[in-house]
Amino acid sequence: MAQAARTQRSLLSLLNSDGKEHPVENTIAIVTVVLGAIAIFTTLSPSLHLVSSWVGLIGIGTGLWGQFISSTTGERFLLIIGLGAAAVGFYLGLAHGGLFGGVIG
Repeated sequence: MAQAARTQRSLLSLLNSDGKEHPVENTIAIVTVVLGAIAIFTTLSPSLHLVSSWVGLIGIGTGLWGQFISSTTGERFLLIIGLGAAAVGFYLGLAHGGLFGGVIG
């Protein structure tokens, strides 16, 4: 009955599916998801276009860097979700007024 002996898995162990710890890669994946969520939710108000476009741009950068250094499939999954959300927030922020939005020029 070897299959009856299971270890408890935490939520973070889903990102470390290879059995090793990846603190930098996990942190970048979580930061990308948070930045993507902020970029998406700030597009609901067109007056926050500066926040959504800049946070979306930073989220795209961290997501691409995270894809470059990611180690496991779980990290890559979160990075793609966060990267997509950051890109949508960035593009809608650009549509509502852009990165500078009248501050310069």
